[in-house]
Amino acid sequence: MFGPLNMDCCLNEALLHMKYLQVHPGLFGSSRVQYVVDHAMKIVFLNTDPSIVMTYDAVQNVHSVWTLRRVKSEEENVVLKFSEQGGTPQNVATSSSLTAHLRSLSKGDSPVTSPFQNYSSIHSQSRSTSSPSLHSRSPSISNMAALSRAHSPALGVHSFSGVQRFNISSHNQSPKRHSISHSPNSNSNGSFLAPETEPIVPELCIDHLWTETITNIREKNSQASKVFITSDLCGQKFLCFLVESQLHLRCVKFQESNDKTQLIFGSVTNIPAKDAAPVEKIDTMLVLEGSGNLVLYTGVVRVGKVFIPGLPAPSLTMSNTMPRPSTPLDGVSTPKPLSKLLGSLDEVVLLSPVPELRDSSKLHDSLYNEDCTFQQLGTYIHSIRDPVHNRVTLELSNGSMVRITIPEIATSELVQTCLQAIKFILPKEIAVQMLVKWYNVHSAPGGPSYHSEWNLFVTCLMNMMGYNTDRLAWTRNFDFEGSLSPVIAPKKARPSETGSDDDWEYLLNSDYHQNVESHLLNRSLCLSPSEASQMKDEDFSQNLSLDSSTLLFTHIPAIFFVLHLVYEELKLNTLMGEGICSLVELLVQLARDLKLGPYVDHYYRDYPTLVRTTGQVCTIDPGQTGFMHHPSFFTSEPPSIYQWVSSCLKGEGMPPYPYLPGICERSRLVVLSIALYILGDESSVSDESSQYLTRITIALQKLQVEQEENRFSFRHSTSVSSLAERLVVWMTNVGFTLRDLETLPFGIALPIRDAIYHCREQPASDWPEAVCLLIGRQDLSKQACEGNLPKGKSSVTQVLSSDVPSGTETEEEDDGMNDMNHEVMSLIWSEDLRVQDVRRLLQSAHPVRVNVVQYPELSDHEFIEEKENRLLQLCQRTMALPVGRGMFTLFSYHPVPTEPLPIPKLNLTGRAPPRNTTVDLNSGNIDVPPNMTSWASFHNGVAAGLKIAPASQIDSAWIVYNKPKHAELANEYAGFLMALGLNGHLTKLATLNIHDYLTKGHEMTSIGLLLGVSAAKLGTMDMSITRLLSIHIPALLPPTSTELDVPHNVQVAAVVGIGLVYQGTAHRHTAEVLLAEIGRPPGPEMEYCTDRESYSLAAGLALGMVCLGHGSNLIGMSDLNVPEQLYQYMVGGHRRFQTGMHREKHKSPSYQIKEGDTINVDVTCPGATLALAMIYLKTNNRSIADWLRAPDTMYLLDFVKPEFLLLRTLARCLILWDDILPNSKWVDSNVPQIIRENSISLSEIELPCSEDLNLETLSQAHVYIIAGACLSLGFRFAGSENLSAFNCLHKFAKDFMTYLSAPNASVTGPYNLETCLSVVLLSLAMVMAGSGNLKVLQLCRFLHMKTGGEMNYGFHLAHHMALGLLFLGGGRYSLSTSNSSIAALLCALYPHFPAHSTDNRYHLQALRHLYVLAAEPRLLVPVDVDTNTPCYALLEVTYKGTQWYEQTKEELMAPTLLPELHLLKQIKVKGPRYWELLIDLSKGTQHLKSILSKDGVLYVKLRAGQLSYKEDPMGWQSLLAQTVANRNSEARAFKPETISAFTSDPALLSFAEYFCKPTVNMGQKQEILDLFSSVLYECVTQETPEMLPAYIAMDQAIRRLGRREMSETSELWQIKLVLEFFSSRSHQERLQNHPKRGLFMNSEFLPVVKCTIDNTLDQWLQVGGDMCVHAYLSGQPLEESQLSMLACFLVYHSVPAPRHLPPIGLEGSTSFAELLFKFKQLKMPVRALLRLAPLLLGNPQPMVM
Repeated sequence: MFGPLNMDCCLNEALLHMKYLQVHPGLFGSSRVQYVVDHAMKIVFLNTDPSIVMTYDAVQNVHSVWTLRRVKSEEENVVLKFSEQGGTPQNVATSSSLTAHLRSLSKGDSPVTSPFQNYSSIHSQSRSTSSPSLHSRSPSISNMAALSRAHSPALGVHSFSGVQRFNISSHNQSPKRHSISHSPNSNSNGSFLAPETEPIVPELCIDHLWTETITNIREKNSQASKVFITSDLCGQKFLCFLVESQLHLRCVKFQESNDKTQLIFGSVTNIPAKDAAPVEKIDTMLVLEGSGNLVLYTGVVRVGKVFIPGLPAPSLTMSNTMPRPSTPLDGVSTPKPLSKLLGSLDEVVLLSPVPELRDSSKLHDSLYNEDCTFQQLGTYIHSIRDPVHNRVTLELSNGSMVRITIPEIATSELVQTCLQAIKFILPKEIAVQMLVKWYNVHSAPGGPSYHSEWNLFVTCLMNMMGYNTDRLAWTRNFDFEGSLSPVIAPKKARPSETGSDDDWEYLLNSDYHQNVESHLLNRSLCLSPSEASQMKDEDFSQNLSLDSSTLLFTHIPAIFFVLHLVYEELKLNTLMGEGICSLVELLVQLARDLKLGPYVDHYYRDYPTLVRTTGQVCTIDPGQTGFMHHPSFFTSEPPSIYQWVSSCLKGEGMPPYPYLPGICERSRLVVLSIALYILGDESSVSDESSQYLTRITIALQKLQVEQEENRFSFRHSTSVSSLAERLVVWMTNVGFTLRDLETLPFGIALPIRDAIYHCREQPASDWPEAVCLLIGRQDLSKQACEGNLPKGKSSVTQVLSSDVPSGTETEEEDDGMNDMNHEVMSLIWSEDLRVQDVRRLLQSAHPVRVNVVQYPELSDHEFIEEKENRLLQLCQRTMALPVGRGMFTLFSYHPVPTEPLPIPKLNLTGRAPPRNTTVDLNSGNIDVPPNMTSWASFHNGVAAGLKIAPASQIDSAWIVYNKPKHAELANEYAGFLMALGLNGHLTKLATLNIHDYLTKGHEMTSIGLLLGVSAAKLGTMDMSITRLLSIHIPALLPPTSTELDVPHNVQVAAVVGIGLVYQGTAHRHTAEVLLAEIGRPPGPEMEYCTDRESYSLAAGLALGMVCLGHGSNLIGMSDLNVPEQLYQYMVGGHRRFQTGMHREKHKSPSYQIKEGDTINVDVTCPGATLALAMIYLKTNNRSIADWLRAPDTMYLLDFVKPEFLLLRTLARCLILWDDILPNSKWVDSNVPQIIRENSISLSEIELPCSEDLNLETLSQAHVYIIAGACLSLGFRFAGSENLSAFNCLHKFAKDFMTYLSAPNASVTGPYNLETCLSVVLLSLAMVMAGSGNLKVLQLCRFLHMKTGGEMNYGFHLAHHMALGLLFLGGGRYSLSTSNSSIAALLCALYPHFPAHSTDNRYHLQALRHLYVLAAEPRLLVPVDVDTNTPCYALLEVTYKGTQWYEQTKEELMAPTLLPELHLLKQIKVKGPRYWELLIDLSKGTQHLKSILSKDGVLYVKLRAGQLSYKEDPMGWQSLLAQTVANRNSEARAFKPETISAFTSDPALLSFAEYFCKPTVNMGQKQEILDLFSSVLYECVTQETPEMLPAYIAMDQAIRRLGRREMSETSELWQIKLVLEFFSSRSHQERLQNHPKRGLFMNSEFLPVVKCTIDNTLDQWLQVGGDMCVHAYLSGQPLEESQLSMLACFLVYHSVPAPRHLPPIGLEGSTSFAELLFKFKQLKMPVRALLRLAPLLLGNPQPMVM
């Protein structure tokens, strides 16, 4: 229940979605469906579960309840059909006026006051109660409409969350409303305009459930002001609504029908009340009566008054200054003795306030209660509000508020459980009475503390059963810490000051008195003990009888039985020992009185010291026993959970175990898990009604108790491992945790632990977190919980980010590589310092060393110029570095949202040795190209931005916050924006800001922004981005639009952007425009004339992306002839007639560039070639590939630029993807024969002479074709680290290096050779991406040192991109070979490099960064779950079979880059050092992808006894390796001190420290130490540390038995269960199936245990135990001293109770064989019978085995 909600804001929406139906129960059983149109109906209450609506009819003054649901289609049809026919004019007018009203509203002319009057209190609102005339009825909006929006789009129908109570009144119409209702569309006579009457489609429907009966004296305004649902202590539900005007709380009982489909409402009960609130936690409600009393009710049963101590109330001593109250206080009814609940409050202070009058107009209506007193000066409770759990707020009349807590029903777990069980079994009315009685006792002022609560409960319960607890010996001594049992002697409401004799009695009987009596001081002072007066022991000698008239007398057997089940349940919780002892006393008393011998015997065997064989019995009058209700589920044999499990383990049959649903959950769990795991019955946990359990119900029908005992046998339905898995998964589903497992007794827990041990070996990687926790695989559970974290800086990144101390950053300027994760990199490349080397090569923030020797003939001025020229050469290299640095630091940093991103500055100065003088380019001595650094700054900004990981938390404000103040940094910011697009953050930038940046007209910013936004929206066909890009592409604008002056480079960027946004979509219009743009002719006014090549290339790349990989399946584009048109662009020919809308632009040719009507192949060829390559990528289409074959005649070769041969070869190989082979033979096969035969080998000295062959052309064609083939090899094996591909490419790289220095290099041209070398180096880096291969690094380092000569900016760019790819993302990223990645790499690695830093003629430099779209995280980093640090682990990777190789396995040492995931079948962390872990990729790669994207952290767990690979690379130091040498004496060889090397479990370390270290004079204890050490050794080596407590408990129990100190036999039971488990059939069969599996408990330990117990018990038999057993079996009295040993004997040997022995008499048998026969049906083990035989055969010598 929430307060009133302000609904004005939802008004328009609500009215516009008015789609409501109403189902009326019609006459003759049919129900009619119609729209809800009722002005008088208001909603007073909504509820989600059950989904009901309560309404109030203002005319008839009655409340109704409706159920709310979705409309069924047939109902919708009925209504819509009805509205079509037209019906009566009245109805049609209604619907028309509704639509009219909605129309007028939707035009924005909303009424001034909302028709849902938001109400704050019911009285403050003046109501017009006159019945509205017809015309206002007609347009009155269906008030139910409000609800249809209450489940605003996000919520389902049944979740009216929040809109819990609001009131709609549509009487007081505003003038605006009237004007609407009189609008011409809806005249009152019902005429209407036909087109207005389209029906409204209904969405929700309400079905009538209940309406209150109409009384004659119903007042006009009796609308409920507060409605809530409450349930009583027995779960009966009531819908309560408070009618404030009559001071009534009406409670309607309701319940679900048996088929759960509808609610049945019952009778109405009226409770006088001024206010009320539910107290959910304890199933009660607080009612504020008119007299001002707070009363607690459960359902409609009154529990008692609530008194709050300390409410501010005036003391009456002030009455001399204050007017006397007008009514004397004696009028206040004195509280009933038992009604004191919350603490005493003096009578004087109890002021009874008047019913509070909130509305003076009501004064004459309200009825005064007789006992109400006018009291002006008092503060009284004025209302109750905000109930939560068991707390409510009382609002006082003076405006202050008090928060109070209503006490719980019981605080101790034991009492709670017993109460639940008793409540479950009793009929509801009796249960409520019993609970109310108990609650009054328990919550009496100064209530009991935790300990005495149980005593109080026993007293209360036994009194209700008819016992006189004062006369019963064991209950008489209960100490209630002050309060006597109030059921018998209720304390007076106000005890007289004089006191009474009872007080003295009470003191004498108190525990405190008895303690003092026995005190030494007492004796020394010779104080004689004072006798308690009347209470003499004689009273107890006579038998007490039960009072049969009490509440629970007839239910004693039922209560006894459920309490017995609670007792069995508590035995399964080792923490409840104290509670069990308390419960046993009660149970024994009841069992004796009910004459249930078997139960008494059962308790005796469990607690021999507590349960004496004789005791005080209360007789139950034989005449009354007939009235006792013996329930059908009552069994004469006590159900015992231990016995049940034991029989299962032995394979004997057992009747189903009775259990109380919801109370005895542990018993159910144990029974079902044993059935599943030991008996192998899979169905036991799957269905509700199990054959192993009987649910106890109060149903009166007889259950078949005579169920035949079905023999359980172990069934092999499935593999054992899956049984264990089933068990573990099922236990997790029912909420069983490790903590619960630890509190199970060890014998019961053993089978479960065994199953867990099974599962721990090879768990599935996709198990939920809870299962992994249960089986003790923290590595898996941590992985599972990391997987569910929201995106953001998870704890994973903390694991893998090593903070560099801030000191280092200040000393050296930031070079942009400080945030790398050195911890992981030092694991990947642990042998050398290659990472530092890369960092040195790629830094651009420090001055370079300018080393020029001053020759004597050089003047100083010339020397300075010489130095600056040298610096200019070096700067070409410096400016090319940032692109590589961006690759190296890719996604390695999580920015702080409060600080701007640090961008390292690009340092273009130098230092000249020896004096370290600064050399600067700005001195004006030499000519420096203008804008030289603009693109370098752009790349620097991109590199900085690419450090930001995609998972970082970034918002629009932070991006804008980074905008630099200085204009010269704008280029860097432009690059930063592009980077944000590439890592996906630019989507967060507000559209407003994007617009803002583009209008600035800064060229670089536009390029970065357009490319960034497009990359962020890759392949989405996003319309807003398309519009943004179209503005910058004249071809995409309508022909009449004004020509915008867009810089050429921005157009190029926009075209590529279109390609990215439409990637792979084969969008027809886009493709058509781009196809035309490849051959865009130059315009007449010099437009489109400069750098045409890069535009044509961009259009080609974009076209390729749009149709990426579609091949010949380009749907709907056959008329465009895409491949033919591209072929023409590639080889030349006549220009086709320009189609499309841009014809008129190209009518007049350019005045400068004379191309004629042929295609300029030099411009269009590259774009067209790559477009073909991308469209037919991986399609293996031979016909297209043949177009791209290199020409094989000299004549044709002369027509093709050698450079284009590189592109053609590359394109051809990409199309014939599957033919690429990683060897040099295949590479050479791409070279045509004529070239192969006649091309010079560069090493020869003299040139062969030939007239008709142009050697230069041939050799250039040769190197370019080889470079193209190498590049395609790089694409094919990108990121694969394929060894043969690496060797092949490395060979060609070496070859080109030698060619460069060869004498005839000049024929081919050094520029061409440098280009080819750069291409091969890039291919090599692609194959080895992210691996940091040393040989490639050496090549890059060699080329880094080459400056000057042919080495221009472009070659440096290529070399350092290769270096960056080699260490992509610091070794965390690799390249993918998906179509999208190849397209991105083609843009980034286009094999024509810029000649200088401002060169964008052939290829826009910004595209070099698109490699990011091809990078994917593939590094798997094992992290030790205990230390949380990265470590080494052995992986076994299984590849799927392909056409080239079979399914194979490969071992990798992680951290390592994984191959592409689609190639893999599974990944496994291999033992023996770490727990095995399998990630199966056949089910899908999603799980692994999420691991890799979160820094690739894979949690692993070191096995006990093992060291990590870092500490122990060869595995020679592990614990198991040491013990192989001296296997025989392993326990002694094990030094407890060394344990720390083998386990990190603090519990085990402490155990070794305190229990296994010998001290000086050990003496006897040495043997215990040895035992502990060997047990510890066993637990550590077998990976079962959880068994340590069980071992020790068994040892303790045996020692206790030897000392004859067993006070309870539960530990003996556990040992028995352990022994039975290991000898059970199911366990034996498991061992046969898994012979390798280490025995779960030491095989030598158990026989010793068994033997020791046998010996102890046999010795006891010899020293007189045999007599004791004989006496027990023949039913004679026993000696007190022997009781506990006898119980141990009976339990351990499963001796049946005397009543089960054959009736023939014990002494009758003559031979052992006869005994065996007689005992056969008792299932008694033979070894036990052997021990009994001497007694039973009357043979004096005991036969001891």
